[in-house]
Amino acid sequence: MNQLDALIEQAISLLQKANYVVALTGAGISTPSGIPDFRSPASGLWERHDPAEAASLAGFKRDPQQFYDWIRPFAHTILNAQPNPAHLALAELETAGKLKAIITQNIDMLHTRAGSTAVHEVHGHLRQVTCLRCYEIFEAGPFLDEVVQSGGVPHCSSCGGVLKPNVILFGELLPVSVLNQARREARACDLMLVAGSSLTVSPAGDLPYLAKPTGASLIIVNFEETHLDHLADVVIHGDVADVLPKLAASIKV
Repeated sequence: MNQLDALIEQAISLLQKANYVVALTGAGISTPSGIPDFRSPASGLWERHDPAEAASLAGFKRDPQQFYDWIRPFAHTILNAQPNPAHLALAELETAGKLKAIITQNIDMLHTRAGSTAVHEVHGHLRQVTCLRCYEIFEAGPFLDEVVQSGGVPHCSSCGGVLKPNVILFGELLPVSVLNQARREARACDLMLVAGSSLTVSPAGDLPYLAKPTGASLIIVNFEETHLDHLADVVIHGDVADVLPKLAASIKV
């Protein structure tokens, strides 16, 4: 048995003993679906626009066209992406009754597309858009299709105001109710499974600190090292799309 297989066996042992598993996922769980980490310079999304301007709430209000120019290729990628084996594995763990919640930093909605139902999207999502003038909420699909096709700024059909996707921009507060629920889940779990997150973005990246003091085990599956690896019971530097299905397969429905 090689080292990777041994680590997976250790993770399976912890998973089988756990009664209340919570997953914390980041951009790395969606890269196998073709969605880049849009915070990374390598993604290309930072090349033409300053993220502090284009992807900030103040920048959006000042120049929504710049925001939509920036997010247009990303939205196109998300609309065409499909859940990968890592997303499906977490949905299987929920169906088996082992996984109680997913806390995700991603806005791509792939967890719900995979069939997961207890999903807390702490950075928002592209499922809906909100008018910044009258605050009416619309399903985002038709508006995002328009953005991808024409590149224009979508406007409210009721008052003509600019529509903003329900994603959290720089300088914008996270949804309090979602964040509070995520914290409750972190404190309640007896095992936290971190999948594809570098744990560098607070406050989501700090949630393992809430789980460990209650006695929860911590498994981290991520290509790169994280600053919390030293707290983990098992650290697997591997592909989430390979590792998570093996964990799910060990749990019988």
